[in-house]
Amino acid sequence: MSNILEINRLNQFYGESHTLWDVDLDIAEGECVCLMGRNGVGKTTLLKSIMGLLPSKSGSIAFDGADITKQKAEKRAKIGVGYVPQGREIFPQMTVEENLRIGLSSRRDKIKQIPDSIYETFPVLKEMLHRRGGDLSGGQQQQLAIGRALVLDPKMLILDEPTEGIQPNIVHDIGSIILKLNKEQGITILIVEQKLPFARRIGNKFVLMDRGRKVSEGEMGELNDKLIQQYLTV
Repeated sequence: MSNILEINRLNQFYGESHTLWDVDLDIAEGECVCLMGRNGVGKTTLLKSIMGLLPSKSGSIAFDGADITKQKAEKRAKIGVGYVPQGREIFPQMTVEENLRIGLSSRRDKIKQIPDSIYETFPVLKEMLHRRGGDLSGGQQQQLAIGRALVLDPKMLILDEPTEGIQPNIVHDIGSIILKLNKEQGITILIVEQKLPFARRIGNKFVLMDRGRKVSEGEMGELNDKLIQQYLTV
């Protein structure tokens, strides 16, 4: 299976602080990879670097065989990288429909209508099309954020803590949706996730980070108590 994402010796700084140290990461097409580690170890920085929201200081990022290291975020969206940021970042004053339409501008096929598949995946969004984003519950806003990323028809979906601050029954639903996108639609998933049971349920690979470095990776079944104790337990 070919790699859809290849990161080689990526370094990142925040002011004087060195936040990512020579990070290498390969993700094969169709995988669901959980990026894990304690708070402040560089997980969100890595996602923003992949998305082009932070310019890379050194190293390279390739997506689907093409070097995207210098490409702007909009261009990365157009070639099929979908991003659901931490905290969702929907537009609270805009309606659900207006939020979803934002993704259409980045589609490669230039269609003008929101695909029916979005409403099939998230029936609640169809019911609430004309409600303002800010009036939705946290779980509904998360579904809207994922829906908006899916509108652009991504080959890969990057999610930053999608279960944060969401009630348990909706967390389970979001897990089912991510599994469906990965297994049935073949979308490659890279997800930052703190909840271990959730990560074990959806992921087939794990990557652990500590102090800006990748310290371990493997099949999800290889994430043992020693690694959990060393890198995840607070």
